[in-house]
Amino acid sequence: MLRIIVGLALTVVAGAIAGRRMFWLYRLGRTGQPAPERVAALREHPGRGAQTQVTEVIGQRKLLQWSVPGLAHAFTFWGFIVLLLTIIEAYGALFSKHFAIAAIGTWAWVGFIEDLFAVAVLAGIITFTVIRLTSDPKKEGRKSRFAGSHTGAAWLVLLGIFLVVATLLIYRGAQINTGDFPYPHGAFASEIVGHWLHPLGAANKGIETTFILLQLAVILAFGVFVTYSKHLHIAIAPVNVLFSRRPNGLGPLQPMRSNGKVLDFEEADPDEDVFGIGKVEDLSWKAMLDLATCTECGRCQSQCPAWATGKPLSPKMIILELRDHAFAKAPYLLAGSDEAREALPASAKAEAARPIVGDEESRGVIHPDELWSCTNCGACVEECPVDIEHIDHITGMRRHQVLVESAFPVEAGTMLRNLENKGDPWGMGASKRTDWIGELDFEVPVVEGAIGADVEYLFWVGCAGALEDRAKKTTKAIAQLLHAAGVSFAVLGPAETCTGDPARRIGNEFVFSMLAQQNIETLTEAGARKIVASCPHCFNTIAREYPQLGGDYEVIHHTQLLAQLVADGKIKPVTPIGERVTYHDPCFLGRHNRVFTPPREIMEQVPGLRAQEMHRCKERGFCCGAGGARMWMEERIGKRINTERIDEALGTDPDTISTGCPYCLVMLGDAVAAKKAAGEAKESLEVVDVAQLLIRSVQQSAMAGAPAEPAGAAEASPDSSDQA
Repeated sequence: MLRIIVGLALTVVAGAIAGRRMFWLYRLGRTGQPAPERVAALREHPGRGAQTQVTEVIGQRKLLQWSVPGLAHAFTFWGFIVLLLTIIEAYGALFSKHFAIAAIGTWAWVGFIEDLFAVAVLAGIITFTVIRLTSDPKKEGRKSRFAGSHTGAAWLVLLGIFLVVATLLIYRGAQINTGDFPYPHGAFASEIVGHWLHPLGAANKGIETTFILLQLAVILAFGVFVTYSKHLHIAIAPVNVLFSRRPNGLGPLQPMRSNGKVLDFEEADPDEDVFGIGKVEDLSWKAMLDLATCTECGRCQSQCPAWATGKPLSPKMIILELRDHAFAKAPYLLAGSDEAREALPASAKAEAARPIVGDEESRGVIHPDELWSCTNCGACVEECPVDIEHIDHITGMRRHQVLVESAFPVEAGTMLRNLENKGDPWGMGASKRTDWIGELDFEVPVVEGAIGADVEYLFWVGCAGALEDRAKKTTKAIAQLLHAAGVSFAVLGPAETCTGDPARRIGNEFVFSMLAQQNIETLTEAGARKIVASCPHCFNTIAREYPQLGGDYEVIHHTQLLAQLVADGKIKPVTPIGERVTYHDPCFLGRHNRVFTPPREIMEQVPGLRAQEMHRCKERGFCCGAGGARMWMEERIGKRINTERIDEALGTDPDTISTGCPYCLVMLGDAVAAKKAAGEAKESLEVVDVAQLLIRSVQQSAMAGAPAEPAGAAEASPDSSDQA
């Protein structure tokens, strides 16, 4: 009877404390904006939700990419799933000393599995202890992924997990000696402990009762502690993963929403509608869930190019700063009435008055330098084991700063004005978009009206591909290769305008919407069926963001098309290129759209070419620094991101650096030029698109009247426009 009274009393008290906290968190989450699209997406694709639970939560896919800590976490996670059986057994033992789970409670293999995972959990926490002891954020500074994390709670959790397993094995060992243990054999760890306790004789009765109650007390105390700490993710991470946009968490930005509905700029009311994230309650409930789910593991921070190059942005700290502010502002948000808010302490009202973005003087939660350092590369979202969508939060704050506060880097203003007035970031105008065609010795059809039935692809050239001198070389190479392969294509020429990607990524959703609707109207009138784009930013925007505005098209990147043409034998690289080449993965082609293989397949087919991967490649590729509209902002803090990337590329001793993006071409080319000027890179080193490598290897006789670009052409010093 004592077991029952004490055990149930502990359960009621712990349940009340934890339940009160969870209800408080639920109420706080409800202060956020609606997110009906998340519920709708789950209802529309329930299989996808189930798949993410299996792979991300149960399978621990992302965590296992970090082999040692990932395996330790997986052992601990899987161990606790299995040890749910032992919790049932502990509660059953309150009511019956000979309790066994119905049907399976006396099977020896169940006892073996329980003990096996109990030992696995111990191995996991020992590994975590070693990692924590050998990684000191104070000594390692920015190099530590735990820099800025609340590490004190981690030690309490490790102690709690140890006590859960220790009390479990002790009471099971005592049960073996008292004859109350349900498993005849197989529970090897419990049997070892039972052997240790056997000399205590009759005392095992008291040990059994005491440690069953201690087992429940530790589990319940651990459960209460979890609800008040970062380890809340144990309970809510599966929910966050369920409502995440995985596997599409990268790629398209979400449209601006107010009160759960997509914002219509023509009918929007600045006094009533939400424009981005200007205060914490402007976050959606899903975004609030993101904040509470963060494990503070720092994987996002360790992969962030801004953080790696000495800038103040840490994706982890963005989430933690917003979370801490939301918790501190909770009394104000949950007060319920103006009178109740007036009665709050001055400190609570001061916290409520803090702007989301602001400098030290204004006591902003997020410093502007953090906000504008983001390149939207997606490394943070890629690495996060609980599917937090950092880019959505950053973009939301940018939108409010641009559209409401008119506060953004001054040099970006020129880019936005050029987009509005000229349709391209450089302000060169539509008349310049076909200049590159005159440099070819064959005709490229320019669409006037509808696309002819004989045209297979609309070639979306993009602003950089049409106007930036280095990128124009890529454009010409693609056109020559398509012509040689017998692929019929046409371009929009002056009718093409910027897709709006730079405007959207900087936060000006209004300009993006204007440009996107103009392009969708043009593409619809032209009857575009299949589009090939040379710029990953254009590719991503047209393929994955235009559908939000009704523009659905079949879009392919030029490396995908060229790889297919090579595989089909329509393009035959023959001339050897005896160079060592390292390939740089563009973020918006690779991580955002999972196009990793086609560029490499092209390079594999070029005779004599020796490909050498950089350490950070594919899913863990390192940004060039141009994304997130950073191409048009000055980089004044820390080391330049493109320089960091080129330093890594130089480690492979390349003759050529290849890529598949005009932004990367410009950024990496600028860094190489700086290295050459400093005498830190060989003069022959060049940065080219994969299409330029391919065309060098194609025999002139195979070009059917479209001569390949001479090998030395790409080495000529380009007369290119500089970034703004």
